[in-house]
Amino acid sequence: MKSMTTTELQQRLEAGEQIHLIDVREVGEVQEGHIPGIVNIPLGLLEFRMHELDKSKAYVMVCRSGGRSGQATSILDAQGYDVTNMTGGMLNWAGEVK
Repeated sequence: MKSMTTTELQQRLEAGEQIHLIDVREVGEVQEGHIPGIVNIPLGLLEFRMHELDKSKAYVMVCRSGGRSGQATSILDAQGYDVTNMTGGMLNWAGEVK
């Protein structure tokens, strides 16, 4: 499974790189604070909504601590998606939050 740290992701975003972020936390958790530009697909709905994702794009999966995003990364990787897990999750995120 591919992974990157919160610092690596923040540096890439600050450099202007277009990154497709999927936040797999529940809606209420996302409303409390999220990285700008994310798409929220709660982990429990991922199997039903993965058709919304484009296999030609790379995605970074985000959650609270890295556990659920790791599960989501495994699920999508097994289906042929280009996915990376953000380790440490929002608990370690020091960048902009909406």
